[in-house]
Amino acid sequence: MADRLVTGDKAPGFTLKDSTGKDVSLAARPGRSTIVYFYPAAATPGCTKEACDFRDNLASLQSAGYDILGISPDPVEKLAKFAATEELTFPLLSDGDHAVAEAYGAWGEKKNYGKTYEGLIRSTIVVDPEGKVTLAQYNVRATGHVAKLRRDLKLDA
Repeated sequence: MADRLVTGDKAPGFTLKDSTGKDVSLAARPGRSTIVYFYPAAATPGCTKEACDFRDNLASLQSAGYDILGISPDPVEKLAKFAATEELTFPLLSDGDHAVAEAYGAWGEKKNYGKTYEGLIRSTIVVDPEGKVTLAQYNVRATGHVAKLRRDLKLDA
């Protein structure tokens, strides 16, 4: 497992396929920051709740200068079905070999029902227009995460 990112780190670059099969990169977006969130599995209850929260807050996040990229180890086909079913209009990216999750410190040891295993750690990393990490949150809760993120980013007065 890679070390977790902290504020000020350079965010690892990446290019992954989105739910339409198109390549999407974390690249310089002049004047725009990017919220990169990692979730374990499309179409599961917690991940659906989190994705729908991002969907429901998309317009206000975008107007505040933030783009959203959701990343999971799911194949493109599953992401396409998830995006269509939940009407998700931001990119969902397939990290099948979890290399990007590892680079971001979002892949590692997890415990569930007394079992220990390797898996995706629900995480959110905010990257500024110059590619620097401005916020790194690990082991976030699916429910209420976007509201907390908005508070942390000082988007709610």
